[in-house]
Amino acid sequence: MRVAVDGPELPGPAGGTGPHALAVALAERLPGLSRPAVVVPAEGFYRPASLRLEHGRTDPDARYTDWLDAGALAREVLDRCGPQGPGDYLPALWDTERDRAARLAHRPVPPRGVLLVPGSMLQGLGLAFDVVVHLRVSPAARRRRCPADRAWELPAFDRYDDEVDPAALADAVVLADHADRPALVLQGRWS
Repeated sequence: MRVAVDGPELPGPAGGTGPHALAVALAERLPGLSRPAVVVPAEGFYRPASLRLEHGRTDPDARYTDWLDAGALAREVLDRCGPQGPGDYLPALWDTERDRAARLAHRPVPPRGVLLVPGSMLQGLGLAFDVVVHLRVSPAARRRRCPADRAWELPAFDRYDDEVDPAALADAVVLADHADRPALVLQGRWS
């Protein structure tokens, strides 16, 4: 099963909150339900800095359209873990800190395994997820919780909400305006 955990990474009361923290928490609990899990952060499939930051380090349009290499994520992770794939995945393609290829080998997904892909702005790209969980943070809450040095990203998230409407597409929505009080809304109940 290929699960997207989509939403903005924002600071919260216990450090970082957002898709990555939720994916890790799920991965820790799923083995107790006889479903081993692996977490493959979408950040490992960001483009090289020369492409990602071509229009500057603080361009919200580039953040929205140019950072994620969706083709590589599909090819090296989602398609390989899909029904016709070999059942393995690449943990990361690009090391953004060193700005070079990660040079990792493919790893097998455990039998009955769940592949969790946390990241921002993952919907609307045609990626083959079986389930999508969206962390819905309202624009006002994003502005309240976003660190000043990342405020330039806010228009990208506003555009994502307007153009993709990720809450309407998701199978489950976690209302996360208050990181310490999330609320789960299942598909068909969000409007």
